[in-house]
Amino acid sequence: MSSLRERAFLNRLDELRGTMPARPHDARAIAALAANPGCARRAVMDAAGVDKDRTARHVGFPAPFGQSQFAITRGNVFESLVKENGCAELLRLLRELLGLSVAQVGYRDVESVGSHLRHSHTRALIDRAAREDDGTAVFYDHPLFSLEIAGHTSYLEPDVVAFQIGGRFHIVEIKSFGMIDGQAEPDKVAAAARQAAVYVLALRTLMAELGHDPERVSHDVVLVCPENFANRPTAALVDVRKQLSVLRRQLTRMTRVEYLLEGLPDDLTFDLAPGEDGVPTRSADELTQALLQVPARYAPDCLSTCDMCMFCRHEARACGSTDLLGRQIRDQLGGVSGMHEALGLAEGTREVAEGQEEIARLLRLADRLREESLR
Repeated sequence: MSSLRERAFLNRLDELRGTMPARPHDARAIAALAANPGCARRAVMDAAGVDKDRTARHVGFPAPFGQSQFAITRGNVFESLVKENGCAELLRLLRELLGLSVAQVGYRDVESVGSHLRHSHTRALIDRAAREDDGTAVFYDHPLFSLEIAGHTSYLEPDVVAFQIGGRFHIVEIKSFGMIDGQAEPDKVAAAARQAAVYVLALRTLMAELGHDPERVSHDVVLVCPENFANRPTAALVDVRKQLSVLRRQLTRMTRVEYLLEGLPDDLTFDLAPGEDGVPTRSADELTQALLQVPARYAPDCLSTCDMCMFCRHEARACGSTDLLGRQIRDQLGGVSGMHEALGLAEGTREVAEGQEEIARLLRLADRLREESLR
């Protein structure tokens, strides 16, 4: 992308966001976006840095999830405990988990150089560690990675640690949910694995850009959680190869954001127009109409991953979309996008269009099986 075209692209994103400060991508957002690559609404809003939580609340459809202030405070306290004294507690865990005989370890806080230098400093530190490869163990706290998402470069600011020893790198993910008798809630572990896979991919991308073997970044992520009901940390290895494979495949399917912008009205904006007190002054109805200008692709999975989920579900219900049935059924129905259309084909009350013959046959078969099971 040329410099002039890139500047126009960035200006357009600023116009879409309006006067609100940009919300940077994080690993959770990228993992959720990659899980639903066909959703143009989320892709555009994330690229523009729109605060989806405030937007959803303003139009009357707040998301049914989110961390309480107590949970956020507890997470910060636990992370500080794990990282204090140059990550001494974390080193103890890694000695036991990875079978290391390391007596001490170096510690580099990348955040200490300032926000404007963190990305370049991260690159320099990782490059030096990969080139020297002298067996020295080092923790890199608050590194800043970058990853291209649909043609737009996103900078990841993880509260994670990259651990390097003997030229081999590991991502350490620190979470505050408990690990009881060596087991944690599967849903929470799966979410942590998806987020960690984003960091692994970003670090492997960086290694490749620097001319090093990306496979030197381990696919085994170190997950650190409180043990049982105490605040004492414990650790386990989580293999994220499956999540990495899905993430790569979904990212390659995503339409470039610049192409999505070409089909939008020039005056479209998601600006909340906050007043001096920070309260949005733009009418909810006007903002709703702006959101509806960008097509969404709702799926039930969005209810646990996207701040706009309730708004998009309401939209899908209003138009009777097959998106409500889930991705698998929606994909099997092919070009049949409405449930009324699907029911008409199943019951034989709707004329079969060209190319719908096989889908109509399967729907009629499913309808007969349903009636037989009811009898």
